[in-house]
Amino acid sequence: MLKSPSPFSIANIRLFILFRILFNSRFYYPVFTILFLDYGLTIEQFSLLNTVWAITIFCAEVPTGALADIIGRKRLVVTTSFLMVAEMALICFVPLGNGTLIFSVFLVNRILSGLAEALASGADEAIAYDSLAAEGDTRDWPRVLSVQMRLRSVAAVVSMAVGALIYDPVMVNRLLSWIGADLQVDQQTTMRYPIFLTLLLAIGACGVTLRIREAAAGPGQRFRPGDILRTMTETGRMTLAAGRWIARTPFALAVILFGMVYDHILRLVVTLTSQYFRLIALPEASFGLIGAGMSLLGIVSPKVAERMVERFSPAANVLWLTGLTLVALSATAAFFPYLGLLPIALIFFLMMLESFFSSHYLNRITPSHQRATVLSFKGMAFNLAYGLIGILFAVLVGELRRRGAGSSPLPPADAAFIGAIGWLPWYALAILVPIIAVFSLRLGKSAEISRRG
Repeated sequence: MLKSPSPFSIANIRLFILFRILFNSRFYYPVFTILFLDYGLTIEQFSLLNTVWAITIFCAEVPTGALADIIGRKRLVVTTSFLMVAEMALICFVPLGNGTLIFSVFLVNRILSGLAEALASGADEAIAYDSLAAEGDTRDWPRVLSVQMRLRSVAAVVSMAVGALIYDPVMVNRLLSWIGADLQVDQQTTMRYPIFLTLLLAIGACGVTLRIREAAAGPGQRFRPGDILRTMTETGRMTLAAGRWIARTPFALAVILFGMVYDHILRLVVTLTSQYFRLIALPEASFGLIGAGMSLLGIVSPKVAERMVERFSPAANVLWLTGLTLVALSATAAFFPYLGLLPIALIFFLMMLESFFSSHYLNRITPSHQRATVLSFKGMAFNLAYGLIGILFAVLVGELRRRGAGSSPLPPADAAFIGAIGWLPWYALAILVPIIAVFSLRLGKSAEISRRG
């Protein structure tokens, strides 16, 4: 029996990994919130812009996934990379001083960013998986995911460390002095440096996506750009067909529901880490280094996830994630000074496991012709849940603040934040228990599915 070639000898697999690295390694991530503020936006505008971003992804996720299955996945991935160039270029070169202009430019930036996220979701993964099926062995997909996640984590460590460094004018001026340059820069100059570097990555992503090859018999090969009406009709048909398939496939529905529950709760905590770190007495100067350190978990987590899908059934992995999620949320709610960093690290780790599991199990059972559409349904469900919990959390914080958040000596806003975090373990338990009760039998019967090639 001939041994199948290494999955990494397949060009599309290598390009898939490289695209994921270039698209996700954004140098401004460690300074994301303060970047918006330094451009002259308010906190309220920042919140509104990110709501627009989430709504854009939600509205575009499934239609673009269906479109990928019709006109071709490569077309959408290439469009994604060019949208990334556009979104970065806008804020690279927007002049300062005019608040209305800056808000308008950032509004367009958030819409383009949301569209890029929606277009990329599922299309690149579908190309890679189909290439593996055609030229290798689909049983190697966990290895591909593992390597991709680890390399992305290494790239994230570098981009976060460098991004935070070059954002700080004091550090940049020290570096310029060290190399003998007679030049001093201010915050309004250095705040653009992480954006410029991310723009370079976006240009690199364009080159990578243009080299992707889609199978000759793949989707989109007979597509003619002038056939707009047929495309719109076919997109609607594909979307409905994928939705019906998910509804009639209990295992697929379970994967999406469980992944959605874990993702939206854990992602909420991750987005609130800067406020959390402040309340557990960590210095703000350490936030960038902590973020880079969390990214290092991505080197370990894929290997752990790979072993878990080989050794345990889907039902067992659900129980592992449930138990560890409840432990992590409960420990986070305790707000241990300094030691509170440990449950946050566990939350980052669990997010990586959930991402691996949902991709692995869903790709295993989804037919090739609608893979991108189904994966986009997953992305839409995840973003919808994330948007809803953001609203619920804001309402809860506001209500706790109005009630005085108990007799805490802390400022009302901090006390309300701590009280709201304390609700998360109970919220997770209330959602997970009924879903486990409904799907545990189905997941148990699906154990063999996860082990098949």
